[in-house]
Amino acid sequence: MNGAAEGPGFPRYSVAELNGAVASLLERGFAPRFLLDATVSRPQLKKGHLWMTLVDDQASISAVVWASQLAKLSFRPEDGDGVVVVGKLNFWSSRATLCVQALDIRPSLSSVLRQFEQVSARLASEGLLDPSRKRAFPPFPRRIALLTSRPSSALADMLRTAAERWPATSILVVPIPVQGPVQDEICQALLQIGQQAEALELDAVVIARGGGSREDLAVFDNETLARCLAACPLPVVSGIGHEDDTTVADLVADYRAATPTAAVVALLPDRGLARRELRQQAGHLRQVVRLHLQGERGRIRRYEEQLRTLHPRALIAARRQALAHARQLLHALSPDHQLARGYSLLRRPDGTLLRSLTQLEVGQTVLAQLADGQADLKVREIHPLAAAAPAEA
Repeated sequence: MNGAAEGPGFPRYSVAELNGAVASLLERGFAPRFLLDATVSRPQLKKGHLWMTLVDDQASISAVVWASQLAKLSFRPEDGDGVVVVGKLNFWSSRATLCVQALDIRPSLSSVLRQFEQVSARLASEGLLDPSRKRAFPPFPRRIALLTSRPSSALADMLRTAAERWPATSILVVPIPVQGPVQDEICQALLQIGQQAEALELDAVVIARGGGSREDLAVFDNETLARCLAACPLPVVSGIGHEDDTTVADLVADYRAATPTAAVVALLPDRGLARRELRQQAGHLRQVVRLHLQGERGRIRRYEEQLRTLHPRALIAARRQALAHARQLLHALSPDHQLARGYSLLRRPDGTLLRSLTQLEVGQTVLAQLADGQADLKVREIHPLAAAAPAEA
């Protein structure tokens, strides 16, 4: 430097020289790119550039996003938003002004969580998060729409899982952006799907995004997108981020899956399980048919037996047998049978059957009928049976 020292070890600068030395020191000694955690204060546009103050609880610094870079930002911060800034230092030596030039701005976790809480509270007050609104999806979907980025590993995993799990379901892939302020594009895709659902024979919608930081999932906390999901005429399954990530879109969806692949698993049946169930049902059906046939065979045998018993020959044989039994009974009860055994019948001459001694008189003529003829008899004496002796006291 050209400054002459008035004392030993004290260099002399002009203002321009001093500012230039500071600029040189910052250029040599400070990182060309850095991440800065801060809160945005008083953002405002001036001549196409976004100026703001970045603050924390102890300090503040000015920051700017040049117009050429502003159009490339996926997130436009507002006053009070927590952000993570990818930036570099700008030092204007003519004014000795230090400023952070923001190359990219992303919402911080605190800002994302605040948006999640505010939006979910508003939707809950309107009943859009009520479990009673959840719709069931069909057990065997004909066709489903997959809304996700393309190409992506999440899409590849979902398509592979769908093919392995239930290849009978047709998949309609609808590419959408999944990061940044892209809620309008996603809502437009949902609107078109809802309008063409019947023509496309769609049964359900899957909205999915692979892993990333919670800040990367901020678009799925957007209120406009959440209302589009709630208004979708088809059941919606969400598979956004990782298992621990919960967005407003997850709360509005009819079913929340932990991952994109889990969303497909939840929506599509397992063909291996279905095959085993079909085998069990087929075995049960065979058993039911076998038991039914056995019952029918037994009924037919009973009918055949009844037909045999009702056949004219069988009826005649049964009647003959009954007549033979009647004939035997009549023979056994016939007076002739008793006469053949040695008994006889006594009658008066007028044919009246004599049943008691009181009907007889001495000298009376009676007619005795025997097995081989009749004889006229005359009563000489009557001998009544002795009365039974009375029992002793």
